[in-house]
Amino acid sequence: MMTYRAPEAIRTMLFTTWSLLNGFTADQRERAVFTFDDPRRVDWDFIPKPDRTGIALSELDRHQKALAHTLLKSGLSLRGYSQALAVMATENILRELEVVRRGFGVYAADFRDPEAYLFSWFGRPGFEDTWGWRIIGHHIGFSYTVIGQDQLTVTPFALGAQPLPAGVLNPLGESQALAFALLDRLGDDQRGAAHIHPVAPADFTTRQVPYVGEVELPDHVDLGIETYEIGDDDRWALRFERAAPSGLNGAELSADDLALARELLLHFVEAGPDELAAQYRRVVEAEPAELLTFAWAGGVRPDTAYYFRVSTRGLLAESDNAVNGGQHAHVVWRDLDNDLGHDLLLDHYARNDHRRGPAHLHRRVTSSVESDAAFIAERRRG
Repeated sequence: MMTYRAPEAIRTMLFTTWSLLNGFTADQRERAVFTFDDPRRVDWDFIPKPDRTGIALSELDRHQKALAHTLLKSGLSLRGYSQALAVMATENILRELEVVRRGFGVYAADFRDPEAYLFSWFGRPGFEDTWGWRIIGHHIGFSYTVIGQDQLTVTPFALGAQPLPAGVLNPLGESQALAFALLDRLGDDQRGAAHIHPVAPADFTTRQVPYVGEVELPDHVDLGIETYEIGDDDRWALRFERAAPSGLNGAELSADDLALARELLLHFVEAGPDELAAQYRRVVEAEPAELLTFAWAGGVRPDTAYYFRVSTRGLLAESDNAVNGGQHAHVVWRDLDNDLGHDLLLDHYARNDHRRGPAHLHRRVTSSVESDAAFIAERRRG
């Protein structure tokens, strides 16, 4: 079972955070440190936003940048850290492409910046304290929650890449190759069950909600990219239901294909810290096959608009590559009970008489259970 205990990662996070914050000016601390119940803690959306808060890598001196990278690595495996570095480096390539293709001109230098990744802290980092930190920017959104300086959660955990590949840089290439390898191994009936819809969603089916509800539906468009749009029928067909996810059930897979499906899911998970990845692996490998579901939507070739997801009782990994003709991918993996420390925090608060903070969120980060309640009820009646 999951204990969420990761003493080495938590210790490194705490000591590195102290070193960083102790070197900040008063102005830097004001822009980087917030209360734990600040609503910005649960806004993990990694699209470029002009009002993003935190301290960017570009604002740090050489010593502080080294500490920031030590902090970043503490929340990642070696592969995960190399993926993050590749995503950052790709901003240089994307900037040069967009100067020509999208006419951004000199403004691209401000819009696509490999050091425009912001660090923020929430709560009081200290022994026995509950706190969190985050790094966020274009195509990187990592959210870490430390509960009582004893347990750690690392989800939602999101990465993106554009273009695919960017020369020798291909941070999402391995996960995409694993997914296509699994799809290609399926028989006709299995592929028919896995292929839930001919149209891929514009972005994650679960969008950027802080906690995945009973049922989630994708948005019609990916924010800021309205050249790819889906309809209401598409949204309903692509929905994710926690109790009964659509797709191919793991019990219908051969032993080898089930192992490959699990490896696909764990490939996302094992970008996180090794201590937690080992726990997740034990849980995933011990679960009955029927708790795993593999789903696909859209095209079945890498150069088309496609989407896939793998879920178990407690985990969900999504990958979407629909906009820009299959040249703009987003991936996320989620702990369905403990995104942003959800259930662990409830238990911690109950045992320690803490007060839960507010959650004033706009539609993009609100569960479909609330924002689409009437639509869901109508479709279920139909």
